[in-house]
Amino acid sequence: MLGAHAVHVAVDVQRLFTEPPGWRVPDMALIVPRIAELTRAKPGRTLFTRFTVPRRAEEAPGNWRHFYDHWSAFTGAALPPDLVGLVDELAALADEASTIDKPTYSAFEAPAFSERLARFGADTIIFTGVETDICVLGTLLTAVDRGFRVIAVADALASSSPAAHEATLRHILPRFDQQVEIATTAAVLAAWS
Repeated sequence: MLGAHAVHVAVDVQRLFTEPPGWRVPDMALIVPRIAELTRAKPGRTLFTRFTVPRRAEEAPGNWRHFYDHWSAFTGAALPPDLVGLVDELAALADEASTIDKPTYSAFEAPAFSERLARFGADTIIFTGVETDICVLGTLLTAVDRGFRVIAVADALASSSPAAHEATLRHILPRFDQQVEIATTAAVLAAWS
């Protein structure tokens, strides 16, 4: 069962991962309705993260500069600003208080994320979103380190690399069998009544 202190975190379900080549997540259209269903099931208990990018590569800290030198098409100077926004179906369910911008993989690097979890009195985090093997995994592992109960909703996660998505769900997360639960959207909805 999921208690009153569970929080759903929808990681980076942004237009940035639906349109431009390179970071496009092919299964985004499949997971968005499931994420919306979880969001609607418990109004006010979802946090939405958005991966933000620097204006130019040279503005990024440390080795992120190298990353954005390679992915220069994904800097603020090159991207239309609306691509950083949530996909339309989820944007309609989000508000400013439920949306956290993060410039790194783990949402815990954005102080507002931990602050909002604390306001919820969160003890359980239910993860959905993209990319399973990058930003979801980065945030999820930090949640494990901080002692949260962690649930990965397998049919509401996706990646630009289907092979890496499958490897994360079949090989990496099961190694954390005492700290990470893998469930379906239907199972989470049934447990979160």
